[in-house]
Amino acid sequence: MKRIFSLFLSSLAVASSMAAVTTPLLDREGVGESLDPVVMRINGKDVPRSEFEYNYNKNNTDGVIDKKTVEEYVDLFINYKLKVEAALDARLDTLSSYQQEFRTYRDQQIRPLLVSATAEEQEARNYYDQMLAQLEGKDLLQPAHIFVHLVQQSTPEQQAAAKARIDSIYACLQAGEDFAKLAAKTSDDQGTAQRGGVIGWIGPKQLLKELEDALYTMEVGEVKAPLLSTVGWHILKLMDKKQLEPYDTLAPRIRQFLEGRGLKDRLANTLVDSLAKGAGKTVEEVMDEEAARLSAQDNELKYLIQEYHDGLLFYEICQRQVWEPASKDTLGLENYFKQNKKAYAYDKPHYAGALLQAINPVVLKQVQKTLKGQPEDQWASIVKTQFNKDSVQVRFDRRIFVQGENHLVDSLAFGVKAGKAHVSAKYPAVGLVGRKLKKGPQLWTDVSAQVVADYQAVKEQEFVEELRRRYQFEVYQEALQTVNKH
Repeated sequence: MKRIFSLFLSSLAVASSMAAVTTPLLDREGVGESLDPVVMRINGKDVPRSEFEYNYNKNNTDGVIDKKTVEEYVDLFINYKLKVEAALDARLDTLSSYQQEFRTYRDQQIRPLLVSATAEEQEARNYYDQMLAQLEGKDLLQPAHIFVHLVQQSTPEQQAAAKARIDSIYACLQAGEDFAKLAAKTSDDQGTAQRGGVIGWIGPKQLLKELEDALYTMEVGEVKAPLLSTVGWHILKLMDKKQLEPYDTLAPRIRQFLEGRGLKDRLANTLVDSLAKGAGKTVEEVMDEEAARLSAQDNELKYLIQEYHDGLLFYEICQRQVWEPASKDTLGLENYFKQNKKAYAYDKPHYAGALLQAINPVVLKQVQKTLKGQPEDQWASIVKTQFNKDSVQVRFDRRIFVQGENHLVDSLAFGVKAGKAHVSAKYPAVGLVGRKLKKGPQLWTDVSAQVVADYQAVKEQEFVEELRRRYQFEVYQEALQTVNKH
């Protein structure tokens, strides 16, 4: 969705050279006391003040660099809406791809609103009751251990070595060494070793049975002699124990835990499935109805959903009518570049080509000879298949270099001396293939990204002007003057 709104903002930068038709009306009936007067009408559709305010305020926050006044924003908003109208006329809203994407964004907002606080509370209480039942009346324990791993089907020698090692560690503990420090240095359980051997709070059936049985017989602070389990030797220490806290104490953490695991989505899915089944409708039909119901109650939600709807249509129509055609119009791009070549002039010399670093001068000359006359966009493939197939004989870096950016290019292309220390010992033969650009780029492809962006902006302006001729629109100045002032 971020893509859509960033494109929306960029669209608003396309201003119109044609002034909007204005009338002094406040609303369709001409009644000045309307609670939500119409500020403009576009292609026969009214735009209430609340909708215009929503969009204006969202796109002109204090953090916006190019903040617009209400008057400046009017033309930008009209341009945006006209593109949406063009998309609707082209029936882009009937595309299954559009409908699926729109519903995905819309339903992300709607589904959480369908879940009642009561349902969430009940789920949290159910989870707490399950934890309580699993404890079987026992305390929660916080154990720590020092672990010596013993592989399955270990040999007698391996078993003896493991036993000797765990006994040695236990002897150190009996001599007064710190449990946490020993765990950090000697335990094979790397996950707990970093925490001084502490495993964390556990209840029944969360550890190996032999460990659990031992822990529930221990007192806080007690260290148990080495104990053999199915995976190795353990020295256990009981750090603490407690009863499960009351529900009210744990409730916020339980809700946060469940929410992180999709509680609202799960409850919403269950509810929607139930509503659909009960009414004999599809899930999509139920979501459409719920979206309409909730939008009628909340203007912010209504306009957010409309923003999804219009933003996707805006993107689709611009992509089809402007951006993609312009990016593929190589003749148009070339002509535009020639007509505006001065706009891309350089303040520093540039070199368009490739920097080559070869294992010896012979290979370097072969590469330069092979690439000469070949299309530049195929150079990398040629080097890879003909010179670097079995081993890397040539380092290849193709781009437009600016003087002062690379010392080797500066030396070879612009006559600026470079230190020999910067030449690779493995690839001592250094050369260039390409062309020097003193005043500016020679081909539009030298600055393709900038030219495409500029050309797209021109074609978008033309598209906007054509839409302004195609569709009627009116702006009601008296109503517009009340924006954010009521």
